[in-house]
Amino acid sequence: MNQKLVPELCVSDITRSRAFYEGLLGFTVLWERPEEGFVYLSREGAELMLDQITPQTAARGFLIGDLRYPHGRGISLQIETTDVDTLYASVLEADARITLKMEEKWYRAGDHELGNRQFITADPDGYLLRFFSDLGRRPRLVQPDTNN
Repeated sequence: MNQKLVPELCVSDITRSRAFYEGLLGFTVLWERPEEGFVYLSREGAELMLDQITPQTAARGFLIGDLRYPHGRGISLQIETTDVDTLYASVLEADARITLKMEEKWYRAGDHELGNRQFITADPDGYLLRFFSDLGRRPRLVQPDTNN
């Protein structure tokens, strides 16, 4: 709990969201405030908070606009896991929404590439969660043209 950044997701139904994160995705509840519709979750070192938005919490400044589905437009949370294939199989079996099927993707990072085996699922409120397992690092396959 010494994380420098912990996303807090505004959810419409804390019971449904908790079941999704805890039951399907394997997060553990570190603590909760049921009277406030709040849970703090962890999975393999990744932490996040779920907060059911009510008129009272919205009035405190937790929202700056209307909360409409899909929540979190424009954000995708990347979460590392040791066994992305087993998690993917569970998500498929539960018929959860998959927005990116399992893939192996290499991303340029300077003079090398970093590899992910990854998929993206949407939670009940439409937040995008990109789960990945690390494929390692390799030299860049295509070098930039420096003559231009």
